[in-house]
Amino acid sequence: MARYFDIHPENPQRRAVDQVAAILRSGGLIAYPTDSCYALGAQLNNKDALDRIRSIRHLDDRHHFTLMCRDFAQLGRFVTMDNDVFRAIKAATPGSYTFILPAVKEVPRWLSQPKKKTVGVRIPDSLVVGALLEELGEPMISSTLLLPGEEDPLTEGWDIKERLDHQLDAVLDAGFCPPDLTTVVDFSSGGPEVLRRGAGDPSRFE
Repeated sequence: MARYFDIHPENPQRRAVDQVAAILRSGGLIAYPTDSCYALGAQLNNKDALDRIRSIRHLDDRHHFTLMCRDFAQLGRFVTMDNDVFRAIKAATPGSYTFILPAVKEVPRWLSQPKKKTVGVRIPDSLVVGALLEELGEPMISSTLLLPGEEDPLTEGWDIKERLDHQLDAVLDAGFCPPDLTTVVDFSSGGPEVLRRGAGDPSRFE
């Protein structure tokens, strides 16, 4: 059964954040709220959790997983970008965007997209996620909590707990989370290409 954490969205309780970080470090898979929708999260080098996410969401190996980052110091360790791309992303973050960028060689091969060697990165505008990433000290592997056959992500922590209780190790509930997907922008070929229009304003990249 998944442990259930009722977390304040603006003042996340330190004890709860510490406990969730410990679950991640011990190999756990969590569901957590972001600034756009709920997501599944795991520690960076946890390949078993990646397989669990694929199983829950029925994903194949072409799926782009996202590195959920606290700030640019974390993000810059895992992707390459020139000055123009840096400035464009910097101006749009934190926010509801996922950026596809070339992965550095330190990114595990099983995490990056196999043919293009790219990875999704994101800096959310969320105090809960920020506190968790600060305690963890590294990005999380992340994927939108969108279940097979459903058009919208799950929006309530209690609902996630009921439906995925035996497939997760923890659920963080910070109240209702809008079912808005992120706007996805691909910079892997140089200039921006909007792959998905979502919560983040795509006009700055079009």
